[in-house]
Amino acid sequence: MEFQGKALKFGANIDTDAIIAARYLNVSDPEELARHVMEDIDPGFKARVSPGDIIVAGPNFGCGSSREHAPIAIKASGISCVIAKSFARIFYRNAFNIGLPILESPEAVDGIEDGHLVSIDTSTGTIVNLSTGMTFKAAPIPPFMQEIIQDGGLMAHIMKKGRR
Repeated sequence: MEFQGKALKFGANIDTDAIIAARYLNVSDPEELARHVMEDIDPGFKARVSPGDIIVAGPNFGCGSSREHAPIAIKASGISCVIAKSFARIFYRNAFNIGLPILESPEAVDGIEDGHLVSIDTSTGTIVNLSTGMTFKAAPIPPFMQEIIQDGGLMAHIMKKGRR
């Protein structure tokens, strides 16, 4: 899978409450969650994000509670992928479960600034900062996990497999 978009950069330890505040945990509609994603740490986030954009963040992205609301809100906002120095373990699993591709690459995070244009190939783990020409590597997303993402998440993938 290949993605290209503008980088929206965040720092370290962005927790799930910063991604989607607890006051929205009674909301299940992804579009409604998307209206409030990152609003407490970046009130202008929703206005800045365009479909296909990429979040770039420091270490421990998605720490905190194990709410699936966080990756759902990110994906529904139009973000195509998240690159971070590292992810909290539960966020990592939840992201793939809902079909949000994520890559770990400390070097890419250090080499990408807010607003840079970024290209990603998840099958090779290649990340290119199109604004600077720099290329970075991440571990490729395995083919079976790419299928889950392409199918829209784990539940959609299971349903699709059951119809075969």
